[in-house]
Amino acid sequence: MPDPSVRPLRPALKGASPGLAIERELWDAGADVVVGVDEVGRGAWAGPLTVGAAVVPRDRRVYKIRDSKMLTEAEREAIFDRIAGWVRAWAVGHASHEECDRLGMSEAQRLAARRAIAGLGLQPDWVLIDGNWDFVGGRTRSIVKGDATCLSIAAASILAKVSRDRIMRAEAEHYPAYWFDSNKGYPGPRHKAALHWLGPSVIHRRSWAFMDGLAWNGLARYERPDPQGRLFQ
Repeated sequence: MPDPSVRPLRPALKGASPGLAIERELWDAGADVVVGVDEVGRGAWAGPLTVGAAVVPRDRRVYKIRDSKMLTEAEREAIFDRIAGWVRAWAVGHASHEECDRLGMSEAQRLAARRAIAGLGLQPDWVLIDGNWDFVGGRTRSIVKGDATCLSIAAASILAKVSRDRIMRAEAEHYPAYWFDSNKGYPGPRHKAALHWLGPSVIHRRSWAFMDGLAWNGLARYERPDPQGRLFQ
């Protein structure tokens, strides 16, 4: 029976279903735990960087999963609980705005990925990563446009996106002037205007280049010292 809580797919999404070809290849080769991984928040100016991890089952399917970027916020929220109840295991890991500043984006992404995979409670045999950069290590396969073609990664992308969006909507109650409920910490006209008028909030990433262009000068851009004692941004 169709789930009445999940609306029918829009026509534009009907031919864009991610598949299980890569997972089946690895299962047939003897792998048991195949983890899909995706990140969200890398380009944001505020809030955490979030990595989602998901282990899909072999024998049950949930339809209407798509790359999170293809779905509206309402569509992602509607399917979130179905995905969470369907997968064998899932977790999200975060790197806070302070950790993004202190570690830099690459190390923060690795940290969030470690936290997500540790949260699964399962030892991965393989990890499938969206994109062409391996920020996990070990037995991994990087898949360009994996969130659109690989079901494990697509599931992880929705779990990560919804989890982070909920965090940013909650933060909007504390910092209403920045419109985090709509922009989720990403740059936009209202967000930029608020930064120029008010300066950064507590949850802004102060090592980001946008700090250099602010007319408000109450806080300087954060600079990270490197191991040799020099400064880099």
